[in-house]
Amino acid sequence: MRTLKLTEETKNELLGNLLNRNPGSFSEYEKTVNDIIENVRNNGDKAIFEYTSNFDKCEITADTIKVTEDEIRKAYNALDPKFIEVMKKSAENIRSFHEKQKRNSWIETREDGSILGQRILPVEISGVYVPGGKAAYPSSVLMNVVPAKVAGVERIIMCTPPQKDGSVNPGTLVAANIAGVDEVYKVGGAQAIAAMAFGTESVPKVDKITGPGNIFVALAKKACFGHVSIDSIAGPSEILVLADETANPRYVAADLLSQAEHDEMASAILVTTSQALADEVSAEIDGFLQTLERADIIKKSLENYGYIFVADNMQDAIDAANAVASEHLEIITANPFETMTKIKNAGAIFLGDYSSEPLGDYYAGPNHILPTNRTARFFSPLNVDDFMKKTSIISYSRDALSKVHKDIELFAKEEGLTAHANSIAVRFE
Repeated sequence: MRTLKLTEETKNELLGNLLNRNPGSFSEYEKTVNDIIENVRNNGDKAIFEYTSNFDKCEITADTIKVTEDEIRKAYNALDPKFIEVMKKSAENIRSFHEKQKRNSWIETREDGSILGQRILPVEISGVYVPGGKAAYPSSVLMNVVPAKVAGVERIIMCTPPQKDGSVNPGTLVAANIAGVDEVYKVGGAQAIAAMAFGTESVPKVDKITGPGNIFVALAKKACFGHVSIDSIAGPSEILVLADETANPRYVAADLLSQAEHDEMASAILVTTSQALADEVSAEIDGFLQTLERADIIKKSLENYGYIFVADNMQDAIDAANAVASEHLEIITANPFETMTKIKNAGAIFLGDYSSEPLGDYYAGPNHILPTNRTARFFSPLNVDDFMKKTSIISYSRDALSKVHKDIELFAKEEGLTAHANSIAVRFE
């Protein structure tokens, strides 16, 4: 794994390299995605059945597109009961954490007779996309669906690609059932996003789409945004470990590799004040690569976006971490809580030797759907608010309006909107 001295030049080179992973950089796929969306929008079920046949090598009809109760029962029977219990515990942790995010509607009544407030209501129907095949992650099902249930969404549907035999990954189905998904449809890719965004004869139109996917899914969500709300346009996974000489190099190496194994575009970065730690972590990585199953993917990931930076001091290291604004940030320093107070940009922060990133992926409760590609500077993890909509409430009495109507009329006239001014003035003729 390459080791560099942290300077302004190397930091800027890193930021430039990471930008290559942004889904917006893959414009060559946009025409294909737009064509798929238009086809689904115009032809509905016919289009998604054809795409499922071409891409997934599976023949789906209006009678078989929706997962049945029998298929869900078979999925439960196909899984290790211990794994099912672990998923239930994870779902409860996620539910407990997100319950604390709920907000209530409010009303403020003033003495002059004016009433102001805000109604906070869930969206009516939410859709979640779940990849299939090798990228089938039941944990993401829980993370997408449980916050929507906590928010009070009445109807939650899921789209996921079928296998060649028409089946759906059993872990995906069981996780969906545990989390509270109402309907599951066998459709994947950009065509699934289009189906949920515009609706077809079989797949209902939704108000919100969440969930991960490949570049085609990401670009489809981007193209459909505005017709439907989305969570984000997620890029490849990333981790940054901020460490000093007190860190355990074996732990650090293992944590970096936990993200590098996702795919060749994943990013794993160590920023440390210790040259000795940098050397030891590099050696540990070489050792792990001799035994890990996904070593080929990890090697390519590290070649493309793996870095070890050695900083002159902790403040420079912290500044680099804030600039990268990593999806996952681990702080393994002598006093991680103090270091954390200086962090401004991160999707999720993991503190100390025993808060490894997979703890957040699977079990702790905070959402693992996080901002990537430096968007932690202005985006947040998926949360209950993502499934809520807010409506303002305004009510003025005649007395309350009489005290301010001249101000409003003046404001409207200054903007050249005399009909606006008249709408207020007629009430005091």
